[in-house]
Parts: sequence; C-alpha cells; structure tokens
Amino acid sequence: MSNNIPVGDVCVITSPEGKKSMLKLAERMVKSFCAGVGASTAHTWTTLSGSGSDAVRVMTRKSVDDPGRPPGIVLSAATSFWLPVPPKRIFDFLRDENSRTEWDILSNGGLVQEMTHIANGRDPGNCVSLLRVNSANSSQSNMLILQESCTDSTGSYVIYAPVDIGAMNLVLNGGDPEYVALLPSGFAILADGPNSHGDGCSIPEMIGTSGGSLLTVAFQILVDSVPTAKLSLGSVATVNGLIKCTVERIRNALGCDHALT
Repeated sequence: MSNNIPVGDVCVITSPEGKKSMLKLAERMVKSFCAGVGASTAHTWTTLSGSGSDAVRVMTRKSVDDPGRPPGIVLSAATSFWLPVPPKRIFDFLRDENSRTEWDILSNGGLVQEMTHIANGRDPGNCVSLLRVNSANSSQSNMLILQESCTDSTGSYVIYAPVDIGAMNLVLNGGDPEYVALLPSGFAILADGPNSHGDGCSIPEMIGTSGGSLLTVAFQILVDSVPTAKLSLGSVATVNGLIKCTVERIRNALGCDHALT
C-alpha cells in the first residue's frame, strides 16, 4: 500500500512493477523466516549449549526441489535473552545500516549502504530495504541484503537475507520474485516489563523507567549443498560460535557487557 519513497534515499527501482516485485519478495522472506524458526512435532529444537533462556538451540532441515530456498542442509540456530534496553532502541539499532557492522559478522567490516527504501507503514521503521555491503577486500564481490523491518504495539522484527545480484536485478525490473532463493535470518523484539532481573547489565537511564526487552536471534545457514549429506560437528560448532558472537556484540554495542555463557 506504500505510495511514497522518502526524499533523499538512493533509489534503484525504476518502475511500479519493480517496487511490487520487491515487496512480494520481502513478504515471502518474512514468511520463510517464520516457517524456518517455528518448531513442530516434525521439526524439533535441540539444546546445544547454555541453560534456561540463554540456551542456544539448533534444528536441521533438508531443502529439496524448492525454488525459493537453496538446496541442501539448512541449520537453524536461535537463542533468546533479556536486555535492560527499551524495544525501540534495540529495533532502531538493528535496522540501521550504519550500525550493522557492529553486530553482523558476515558483513566482514565492509561499508553497508542502503540502495533503496520502500516505506510500508506509518512508522518510519516499517520498511523494506535493499542494502549493499562493500567488502573491505576488493577481491570479494559486493553482497546484497534484502531487509524488512516492522514495529507496532505488539512487538518488532528485523528480518534479512543475502540475495544474488543477478536475481535481484530481475526483481527490481519487475521480474517474478518466486524463484529467488532466500535463506532469511533475523530478530524478534518484545517488551519485557520493568528492570527487575539484575543480570549484571548497568544502564542507569534505563533502569526502573523504561523496562527491558526480550530479544530473539535466529540464523538459518546452508551448511551443505547436498541434501543427503550428514551434518558435521564442525558445522554445528561454527554456527554456535556465530550466534554467541553476535549476541555478545549486540550486548556490547548497547552498553551491556554481560556475555552469553
């Protein structure tokens, strides 16, 4: 329902069809993320490390004959933790491309630039963005990231996925987004009452006033392009380290040095 692109944004969409295709792709990305991190009797989580709310849980899925997902073994990893920071501050931090290098290990320290921005709600945080990561290593090709952020009175999310440059160019020109392979990761943010947890984090202006937040971090990573391959312990350890490092970076960036154990 968006009919405007904010003034000052770098726009690479040249047609209404391209805008519609990008929004359809973002909608599928959000649905894919929710399906990928949702448990069921057929897809159950295994606790990998930690305990209680700080536990890292993993789940594997096989992707076969699905044009919207890369083929192979997909490892999902997720954890939830509490922060003495208001939800809005966390949401604004995670969705801002300028602060992405503070938590996103996969961007590898590259400069992140917003290429285009489509508003899809009244709140300025409700939007679909296409980001470009200009790698510090000139021998590496530039990475594109599709991101959707949304916030309302019930909660917020920031969901993103790396996208192929060639496929994204077709989408921006109005092409069919259904055949763009996506493996989305992201964050869910919920308000969690007044600060009464006493977990070692100290942000004076937040404590006793704005309460805290429950932040869920979830990654989906292709660990093997062969669907019949066996999951290696090395792959599991790598993803576990990735999610723990990301959590620690977010805590540090928001002024909380209580590391995930």
